[in-house]
Amino acid sequence: MSVFVDTSAWYAAADRGDVHHHRAVELLSEFSGDLLTSDHVLVETWFLAANRLGVDVAETLVTTIRSGNARVETATIADLEVAAQIHDAFTDQEFSIVDRTSWSIMQRLGVHEAISFDQDYWIYRFGRDRRQAFSVHA
Repeated sequence: MSVFVDTSAWYAAADRGDVHHHRAVELLSEFSGDLLTSDHVLVETWFLAANRLGVDVAETLVTTIRSGNARVETATIADLEVAAQIHDAFTDQEFSIVDRTSWSIMQRLGVHEAISFDQDYWIYRFGRDRRQAFSVHA
């Protein structure tokens, strides 16, 4: 069973000064072989790491992920449409487009577990009555 990895987890694993560093490394190791992420998360991870840790660290991190650390799923036009629907359904939230496309991909692939330190993963609900929640490892 796949576990989706959010930007917050990839970044925390790369930044030894991040408060979640040790937990991120532990979780990524625990679920190794079952990790899934998206192309949008890769781009967001690169920008965050480049701005905080430098371009060399960002390049190494993204290369490591792409080299088999996780399966990288490409967001589709349909995923972007679902992301827009999530935005319209949760007008009281400021969910990022990266998070919304991540959730769309997770739902499309039937993945209900995530590694994330982003509180939005605990807030978002899906399903017919919006009562289903992802199981978030943090």
